[in-house]
Order: sequence, then C-alpha cells, then structure tokens
Amino acid sequence: MLQLNVIIVGGGVGGLVAALCCARNGYTVRVLEQTEGEDLGAGIQLSPNCTRVLHTLGLASELENQACVPEAVEIRDWQSGHLIASKSLGTSIQRVTGYPYYHMGRRDLMRILRDKVNENPLIEMYWNTRAEGFEQRAGKVLVTSGKKELVGDVLLGADGIHSTIKDKLFGDGGRRFTGHAAWRATVPMQELPSGLVSPVAALWWGPKKHFVHYPIKSGELMNCVGVVEKNGWEEESWVTHGESGELRQDFTGWHKDIETLIDRVDSSDCYKWALYDRDPLSSWSVGQVTLLGDACHPTLPFLAQGAAMAIEDAAVIARCLQDATSIESALKYYETLRIARTARIQAGSRRNGRVFHMSGIVAKMRNLVTSATMADSFDWIYEYDPMSVN
Repeated sequence: MLQLNVIIVGGGVGGLVAALCCARNGYTVRVLEQTEGEDLGAGIQLSPNCTRVLHTLGLASELENQACVPEAVEIRDWQSGHLIASKSLGTSIQRVTGYPYYHMGRRDLMRILRDKVNENPLIEMYWNTRAEGFEQRAGKVLVTSGKKELVGDVLLGADGIHSTIKDKLFGDGGRRFTGHAAWRATVPMQELPSGLVSPVAALWWGPKKHFVHYPIKSGELMNCVGVVEKNGWEEESWVTHGESGELRQDFTGWHKDIETLIDRVDSSDCYKWALYDRDPLSSWSVGQVTLLGDACHPTLPFLAQGAAMAIEDAAVIARCLQDATSIESALKYYETLRIARTARIQAGSRRNGRVFHMSGIVAKMRNLVTSATMADSFDWIYEYDPMSVN
C-alpha cells in the first residue's frame, strides 16, 4: 500500500470527509481552508448513500444526537396543499439500505466533522489559508500560499464551484446562472402551530417556484428553502441577507402553511443567493492532482445530493488510493468510477428544476406520473455503496 502525504484544498464537507477517509488509510493529511471555518445554519439532507460513509468513519452517535430522521418526503400542491405523492424514509429506507436518512443543520454537521478531524493526529488544519497555486515536480506536488509552500504526494481540490485547483488544471469559466434565486431561513419550532410540526421533508410545487421545509437540530428548528425563477439578481453568496418582505411577496397566494412559515421568519436570519451550474467536466485529474465535490461537478439542490456526492467522492478517492500501485492510476480509476454517476445526478437535478416549476395542464400530467413512480425513483441513488463500488 502507498504511504502518502495528502494535501486537500477546501475545508467544507467534502474536504473534511476526504481528510478523515485518507487518515483512515494511515496517510498524513493537511487541509487548507481560506475562511475561519464559520458556517451558517442552513439545513442539509444526508441520504443513505453518504451516511454509510459517515457511519464507517465512526460518526453515528454524534449524527444521531444532532439530526432528525424524516419519516417521509411529501410533495404537495402550492395552493391547495393536496398531497401529490410521497415516499417513505425512516425505518423503511434503513431496512433496505442498512443506513439512515438524516436532516440536520449544516453547522452541526461541520462541527461534528471538525471535532473528528481535530482528534486525529494524522490531520493538520490550516485555517485562513488560501491556496494560490501549485506545481507538480519530480513526483511531488508543491502548493503555495503566500510565503508558505507545502509539499505532498497528492493534491485534492475540494474548493467548490469557484475552485482555484480546477481553474489551474482546466482553465476558468463554464459557470452559468440558472435563472433561480434561493431563499433560506430557519424558524424556531416552538413558534409554529402543531399542524406544521411534522417529521417529513415537505416539498411544495408551484408555477416557476417551489418551497421546501423540514426539521433540523433535533427538532428545534424548521429549515426553509424557497426557490424562485428570477432574473436580474445573480449574486452567488451564502451570506447575503435578504428581506423577509421580499420573500413573502415571492410566495404571495401560496398555501397558508407556507405563509405561516414565512410570517415567522426573522429578517436577521433570512438569506438569498443565486444558483449557478456548470456542465460536467470530461476529466478531473492531471498527474497527482484531482478534484472532488462542486469543484468538478457543481450540483443544484433539487435532488438534495450535493453534499452526498462530495462525501461519496471522498470515500472513493481514499479507496482507490489504498488499492493502487501509483497515484496517477488511482486518480484515473476514481474518475472512471465517479464521472457517469455525478453527471447523472447533475442532469437529474437540472431536470427537477424544470419539473418542480411546471404549471397548467403540464403540471397536472406531471402530478399523475409522479404519484405512480415516486416509490422507486430514488433507489439508484440511495442504494449506491461508495465503500465497495468497482
């Protein structure tokens, strides 16, 4: 087995899981993160295809303490509240896959991952450290940050859709605004009427927009996301505050449950960001450098698989490195295992962005088809095992 010194650029979910997976192989790991590591309280969905990785890393008890286990996903009409379709989750999906489906706060997940990273003597974190460039020389990768230079055997770019590593490998560009703006907020559960406190992921479909809400933080908060087709506003930032009045206006006339949620949104906890996308890359690796997560396959949130894909990538990279005789062959095999699946997820997420927002007779036909096909439509996603795929 190769004995490696791994450098990871990006300390988000994918980067930290990659660090833990590589350290599990016995590799030394250094992670460069350009921020101080603070996260906002947005919700995140973790399906069984990625929770099996997190459980394998020894995080089961921490996740269970912080997460909510949804009983189902329910799709409803934006105006009448009519139940269009539903899919059982909870014990049903755990019985099939062997692993749970979690809803939780991103901040809570990141805290769990950071604590695990800090406990591991093989991993060293560099906060407020931006990777400015890298060079491959004599079988090593040299990463520069200011006057600092780090030398490793392999470099993993987990630095998101604005990836410096991706741009250095394959050039800048390719990002495009999707025409969707997303609102997100959390509402204390104690402020909501009992009828809205339900352990499900509720997805409301409407003309040119949709709304999602589900419990997080052990049921203390309701996470809310509203997506609206909106041109002329293209700021891509998770920390841009939005006006709750504008959010309310965007969903005027929607079902009273949605209006009740929005009425209880605190403007100080209301954020708005533009959704960007990029076509799949044909290659992710050059020599001893590769990409993972949004750096190589930015994924819209309409399948709830963005974090899951990064976690899957991390597990597959570590396994490929463990089984290979050379770094280059390991990274190419990783690409072979991952490119088709992540491209399919990207395409499915884009498609959902159109399907969710249909109107008129087309929406009525969509509803009939969905109610008949919902039960099995996610099996290919949830039953995937990144720990043993080959």
